[in-house]
Amino acid sequence: MSPNANHFKPANKTKPPTGLFGALVIFAGLILLYSLATDVTGWLDPMIFPGWKSIGPAGYASAWQLLQGLLSSLGLLLPSVGLATLLGVILGVTIGLRPRAQLVLAPLFNAMNSIPPTMLIPYAIAVLPTFWISSAAIIFIGVFWPVLMSTLLGIALLEPRWLDNARCLNLKGRRLIFKVVLRGSMPQICAGVRTGLIRSFVLLTVAEMFGTDSGMGYFVQYYSDYAKYDRVICGMLFLSFVVVALMSLFGHIQNRLLYWTKKR
Repeated sequence: MSPNANHFKPANKTKPPTGLFGALVIFAGLILLYSLATDVTGWLDPMIFPGWKSIGPAGYASAWQLLQGLLSSLGLLLPSVGLATLLGVILGVTIGLRPRAQLVLAPLFNAMNSIPPTMLIPYAIAVLPTFWISSAAIIFIGVFWPVLMSTLLGIALLEPRWLDNARCLNLKGRRLIFKVVLRGSMPQICAGVRTGLIRSFVLLTVAEMFGTDSGMGYFVQYYSDYAKYDRVICGMLFLSFVVVALMSLFGHIQNRLLYWTKKR
């Protein structure tokens, strides 16, 4: 080997900073700015915007209550999101593989998808037997429509040659659905689930304000009514951390499901 052979070796590339590192830097900067505007200079009204000197002790005193609220919120959120995702995908596949049915139902779906779920709260309370079921129904509706519409879109974007090749290989029924249809439309389905998840967190907060006596949204609303804004901010920060954690978990699941779309 010639002494200059090392010149032909690829240089070691330094890894770019991760998105998590950048997010942490921004978050730390926001904390410092808020501290500057409250504890240091007093620019903001301490009644509505308490400083970290008040938020810290309030968060410590409310830790157990926040944990109980988290468990209550997850007990409402997870069944609603899971059932909405399952039914949205099943109905989307069933209709998406039948062009005539999709042509007839598409205008109805578009009309119903445009109705904000919060507008249905009075009807949910009037029709359903309990406040908990009413809250779960509002979250279900908010997740169901994005999943259904994204599933229909994913099937519509399938390459026709994939289905033709599958039929040539005599793939039918469940094998066709799981090996071709769901795999090919999975990027759009995951996008719909992500949209539904984001909507579910907003609807969770609204639903807990009228339908439960516990939960993260109820915590924020309860202390807001009593003007205890140190605990209100604690609740909002805690809810934000939970949202980030759950969305990160979904991101990992999505990467595992869509491993074949990653560039190598």
